[in-house]
Amino acid sequence: MVITLTPDLENALAERARKLGTTPEALALASLRERFAPAPPPKLQGTMADYLKDFIGVLHSSEFVKGGAQMSVDTGKKFAAIVYKKHRERQKRR
Repeated sequence: MVITLTPDLENALAERARKLGTTPEALALASLRERFAPAPPPKLQGTMADYLKDFIGVLHSSEFVKGGAQMSVDTGKKFAAIVYKKHRERQKRR
């Protein structure tokens, strides 16, 4: 197959290829391949937990804050305080 490019496309392709350090032909093929024939996703071996094991972890806040951050304590009160503070700030601006 032969594809004839318009001068503006040819110039844009050549400029982008130069910036990327490749040839216009290689860039055009890679772009077409990515758009029309993408590689199939890799087959997962094992469970989703196995796949994500390097990205998921558990920590205890006491490793970073003396006594622990206690972030799960009084969450309703903390949320209400934040909402109230924002409400008061809006009232002051009026």
